[in-house]
Amino acid sequence: MKKVFSLALMALTVVFSACAQDRVVTFEQLPANAQKVIKQHFTTEGIAYVKLDKEFIGTEYEVCYTNGTEIDFTEKGEIKKVDCGLNQVPEALIPEQVKNYVRENYSTSFIKEWKLDDGYWKAELNTGLELIFNKKYQFVGIDD
Repeated sequence: MKKVFSLALMALTVVFSACAQDRVVTFEQLPANAQKVIKQHFTTEGIAYVKLDKEFIGTEYEVCYTNGTEIDFTEKGEIKKVDCGLNQVPEALIPEQVKNYVRENYSTSFIKEWKLDDGYWKAELNTGLELIFNKKYQFVGIDD
């Protein structure tokens, strides 16, 4: 029984590994919406690489800058994550409700990372605190 289970587990590992493919692509191969976001709110200078992640459940793009900033997009070019390291995420990328909540409750802080995680939006502040918002951008809690 253990042998059958081990073989099945190995087979699944091979299948999932074969489905997951990462490769470096050019900026021009990003979805049009992703290119637009980068041109409007960041710059194309300083891009270290653009990576295409083909996973079992979909495709994602990852844009990494030489300064450590990372932006992840869905296959449609929608933002999934913006991590600006120690710097502030461009305010234009943050929904008004979230900006207002942070201003009202954490006036001396700024958002350094904005990401979609398990159906919730998470805003990590420069203080290390991570705020959780639902899909309507309403505050629901703090992530420990």
